[in-house]
Amino acid sequence: MSTETTLSEVDILTEIVEPEGSMASPQFAQELLSFHLKEEAKTRIRELLQKKNAGTITPAEQSTLQEYLLTGEFLDLLHAKARRILRQSGSTGP
Repeated sequence: MSTETTLSEVDILTEIVEPEGSMASPQFAQELLSFHLKEEAKTRIRELLQKKNAGTITPAEQSTLQEYLLTGEFLDLLHAKARRILRQSGSTGP
């Protein structure tokens, strides 16, 4: 019996995304921290979550919600990496 865990796209990206060179600069890290979901995307996510909680979400909407959530997790990962770069360089982030 296998005890392997299925990895998500975000799990895999966490393992492979490691900024190097100019991507590890405090300036680049500051730029990464400026990336955010647009208000329209946040509104759409809230709408989809409400539909999911109400049990009225369609399969297509569920798929869209999953993609939004994966994208948000990836953005969170980039932000965490950027904050680590700033801490290591002694810089402060926004």
